[in-house]
Amino acid sequence: MPGPSTKEGGRPRPRATPRSRSSHLENVPLSGYTRFGIGGPADVLIDASSEDDFQATIAGVRKSGQPFLVIGGGTNLVVSDDGFRGVVIRYTANRIGAEGNLVTADAGALLQDLVDFSIDRSLAGIHTMTGIPGWVGGAVYGNAGAYGRSIHQSVKSVRFFDGETVREFNNEECRFHYRDSIFKHRKEWIVFSTTLELTPGDEAELRTKADSIRTVRDEKYPPSMKCAGSIFKNLLFAELPESVQRQVPPGLVREGKVPSAYFLELVDAKGMKNGDIHVADYHANLIYNVGQGTARQVCEVINNLKARVRARFNFDVEEEVQYVGLTGM
Repeated sequence: MPGPSTKEGGRPRPRATPRSRSSHLENVPLSGYTRFGIGGPADVLIDASSEDDFQATIAGVRKSGQPFLVIGGGTNLVVSDDGFRGVVIRYTANRIGAEGNLVTADAGALLQDLVDFSIDRSLAGIHTMTGIPGWVGGAVYGNAGAYGRSIHQSVKSVRFFDGETVREFNNEECRFHYRDSIFKHRKEWIVFSTTLELTPGDEAELRTKADSIRTVRDEKYPPSMKCAGSIFKNLLFAELPESVQRQVPPGLVREGKVPSAYFLELVDAKGMKNGDIHVADYHANLIYNVGQGTARQVCEVINNLKARVRARFNFDVEEEVQYVGLTGM
């Protein structure tokens, strides 16, 4: 774990580390960088491990005129079987530091490392997110959460690159919503780090709660399973058509949301198969790759399920996954 953090402008910053040069690989299969294990090659893959490296990389790629794309840990990506003709860039800085109840993490840090870091310091607020795969930047981007908590409830500020300069937004400016943030709508803005304001707790109690959650999560989404977790967002009950609201059992509504799996199960999603892409027979909102599945097969299953829900209930389920190199989704 990082040592004591330094302070800039009244906010904790992770301890400085020596500047590293970016790594540069060519003709890289993106299947190795997504949890689905799917995706053709990128012409170039660059990992930038500092803010300076990242900005220099962006400037160089722009100057070359090549198309480019920025990704994170790849846990929520469906990448085209044809890959990406251009440069894929990842911001891989992964420092975590703390001062009191303020914890700052780089976007490339594993979310699980951040969860463990906070629990080790008896800080509550994100312990329910244990077991969620991916990086901190993606968690902020998609406002990740579980068990009644979302990361936005702890975010004090987000430091990001807007394509020209480095800026910092407070919580309100990030426009967080259920599994959403301003960064999803301004994809040229790249999260560099976030500062969380957590609350004091009991380390043993937090660890016990986190371990319990992790056990349940690993049973539902085994770490070795090639999947993106839940494919579709849960539904906000208040936003459903009234005719649909009347069909939802009251006990199913939790914290104002209805599981997408409820509607997917009613349209016979469980157990669907399309080649090596399967819908779990125990969870209608879990699509996974049993071997050599393709992005085309994933998209066919997703579109099939969306069409079934639309035909029966007259509303659309919305994906949590993001697409790379795929159009019309």
